[in-house]
Amino acid sequence: MTNDHKRPLTLRDVSEASGVSEMTVSRVLRNKGDVSDATRQKVQDAAKRLGYVPNKIAGALASSHVNLVAVIIPSLGNMVFPEVLAGISEVLEDTELQPVVGVTDYMPEKEEKVLFEMLSWRPSGVIIAGLEHSEASRAMLRQSGIPVVEIMDIDGEPIDTCVGISHRRAGRKMAEEIISAGYKRIGFMGTKMPLDHRARKRFEGFTRTLAKAGIEIADQEFYSGGSALAKGREMTAKMITRSPDLDFLYYSNDMIGAGGLLYLLEQGIDIPGQIGLAAFNGVELLDGLPRRLATMDACRREIGVKAAQIIAARNAGLDTENETVVTLSPKLTAGDTLRRT
Repeated sequence: MTNDHKRPLTLRDVSEASGVSEMTVSRVLRNKGDVSDATRQKVQDAAKRLGYVPNKIAGALASSHVNLVAVIIPSLGNMVFPEVLAGISEVLEDTELQPVVGVTDYMPEKEEKVLFEMLSWRPSGVIIAGLEHSEASRAMLRQSGIPVVEIMDIDGEPIDTCVGISHRRAGRKMAEEIISAGYKRIGFMGTKMPLDHRARKRFEGFTRTLAKAGIEIADQEFYSGGSALAKGREMTAKMITRSPDLDFLYYSNDMIGAGGLLYLLEQGIDIPGQIGLAAFNGVELLDGLPRRLATMDACRREIGVKAAQIIAARNAGLDTENETVVTLSPKLTAGDTLRRT
């Protein structure tokens, strides 16, 4: 699935696709000169459809790449991604390659903009979070002619190479542990999922496994915005008031799970006897809690290390054909909030 064989797109390709001259295409893409709105739209549509990105490296360097690796992630505020970046930096610091970070805020249109700008500088590789992208972003990545590593997820078809965990399998494994521990009345709290594809896949794996055991989610609560302890406390209070017979709460991430744990302890609720808890990500924050929250490690640093190794190897001309999909195995930690069987 390597992109190395692809011929870089040129102004002529956009000219032929849009039906206007190369000079007009150049004016539109450089936003220079007097061009009608209709012609401008025609050129922009053709460039977007093809995945064309202009080359900002001038002169003798125009056909080569710079020693930069574009790293595109959804958030810097999420505690997950700094660890991924640490793994990437750890590997690349021993090479001539340097990571440059772009943030998308989980927005497909912003991902397109970040990709367009970064690829115009002809980096030596792209590391990008997730497998779901807009058609325009996929076209740019396919046509880039450089190594592309999609990270965090393997549940889908990669453009080139992907490194991560199966989030559906992670959800399934957590459900199996909860079922094995004897819990029956389960509540779920997590992010609104249209744009958080990995959380959605975990939820799918979780609910399908429960259903096979004859268990349905008894209550659920979704939120938008950043994950926070306060949000976890607030949602947990609402859910426990609304559904006092719940015996287990599953949170989509550790931050809201930690907030829920603190709230329940304040209420004097027996954990894990009266109610069990679990979350996802395995962040260091959990080490400072009064009880160790059951969670699953998402292999964050390992993902960053492996992705950077693939980019470095490809730039060194080494064969990575057998690394189209690199699957890592998250570890479940029962902590103090999941009954032992």
